[in-house]
Amino acid sequence: MSTQEQRGYQMFPVLDAARVETALRFASGPERRFAPGEIVYDHGQRDAPSWLVLSGSVDITRRDGLDRKAPIVTFGPGQFTGEINQLAGRPAITCARAGEQGATAQPFDAAHLRALMIGSAEIGETVMRALILRRVGLIEEGAAGTIIIGAQDSSAVVRLQGFLARLGYPYQLLDARGDGEGHALIERFGVTPDELPLVVCPDGSLLRRPSEIDMARCLGITPEIDPNKLYDVAVVGAGPAGLAAAVYAASEGLSTIVLDGLAIGGQAGASNRIENYLGFPTGISGRALAGRAFNQALKFGAEIAIPLEVQRLDCPEGKTCPERPLGVVLADDKRVKARTVVVASGARYRRPEVERLEMFEGKGISYWASPIEARLCAGEDVALVGGGNSAGQGVVFLAPQVKHLHLVVRRPLEATMSRYLIDRIHALPNVTIHVGSEIAALEGDCQTGLTGVVFRDRKDGSTERCAVRYLFLFIGADPNARWLVGCVETDDKGFVLTGKAPLALETTRPGVFAIGDVRSGSVKRVAAGVGEGAAVVAQIHQALAAQAS
Repeated sequence: MSTQEQRGYQMFPVLDAARVETALRFASGPERRFAPGEIVYDHGQRDAPSWLVLSGSVDITRRDGLDRKAPIVTFGPGQFTGEINQLAGRPAITCARAGEQGATAQPFDAAHLRALMIGSAEIGETVMRALILRRVGLIEEGAAGTIIIGAQDSSAVVRLQGFLARLGYPYQLLDARGDGEGHALIERFGVTPDELPLVVCPDGSLLRRPSEIDMARCLGITPEIDPNKLYDVAVVGAGPAGLAAAVYAASEGLSTIVLDGLAIGGQAGASNRIENYLGFPTGISGRALAGRAFNQALKFGAEIAIPLEVQRLDCPEGKTCPERPLGVVLADDKRVKARTVVVASGARYRRPEVERLEMFEGKGISYWASPIEARLCAGEDVALVGGGNSAGQGVVFLAPQVKHLHLVVRRPLEATMSRYLIDRIHALPNVTIHVGSEIAALEGDCQTGLTGVVFRDRKDGSTERCAVRYLFLFIGADPNARWLVGCVETDDKGFVLTGKAPLALETTRPGVFAIGDVRSGSVKRVAAGVGEGAAVVAQIHQALAAQAS
């Protein structure tokens, strides 16, 4: 059963008269009367408010392919329109139109919708749950918001699918091959193969072979940075640690912005099931955990700018103050000014020194195992390299879907992996563990992609070839700290040093804090990162008080 079938009463709740009266105190403008069939907001409309229907009805539709629309629901009196984009002030991914008798409704822009959620806990819980479940429903339908047109197994399509999936955005994939709708559009526009994939944005505009940044602009995710605004806190990194810092900082009234060059979730976002995180005895995916934290941060008013690559930290000498703030310099040379900076940029998986590695990235080699990659390699022989918990979670997720999985590790699993994952891997009938081995060579070409991997025994130098089309690499991590060169001290491995200042999480540069995997000596676990994200906010308050004195 779909989410709508199971939880429709929560997706489309009806507020009674008393709760409507309470909600109206938070409205952002006067009520408005819409004529029958009049558009309330359209696909791609920026800053489209959520509307509380007072009388009449509002019909909600979604895209169903390029030129078709499909009905979702009709809202009546006491119901709110919108989904999670309305909470963030981003472009609408559905269309709202007044019903046959017209409609009278009250608007709630993003700021006033957040104020309602905080000002009335009961109504806020009802509305927040509804907005989130509506997004889940759109993702399940796979036919709203954004349309990707290309070959399902092309590296560019997989890259864009992964980007949208990690952001929790619904999309539809139309195959460019065959005689379907995608192929017809390509012929209509005279698109050449090197211009694929095509992307149809929520507002109807067309992108040819876009980057993730192009896609983000199309979705209205990347905000315009105000060069004159001074934030209390700039968080660099939207993994669990960074999102936790954003939630706690914003909930305590600090103006907060979160910057990330890729997507929310960090490395944890690639985990398909985290089973040892407190409070989730049946486990939770890293993507779901990050999505919940993202929505919490939005609820409290944190600004989240993705994907915006940070180039460096501009840290003037002397005491940080409004006249001499810290500056986070972005790739386009724009700057975010902040009184404090939280370094939560995490770590990235290492790339082994193997010839032709770059040739096969996106053409058989992947650094994470999402449902998209699992679908592509279903029924195939695959290999996975790595012995940490992330690697173990990847094995447990992939093995039931592939023909055979070769797990290649340098040391016995007991030395690096949690016991519950080891036991689960040993119970899998189609997993072969190669202990004491490493990658020696990659086989294939740029047209065919990866066709095989040669592994070498580290003791005797003997080699073994595995005919695989997919190789997953989870081989340790290096800190994402190069952008801090010249501002803070790091240890011999590049992780950021903290604890030399009076504040435990403050770096050697006053006003700059480090948390999570990027911090030297930190426990590389999701729960530890979240804990540091919460703890750092108390220390930020102390730093801000010192700046003001």
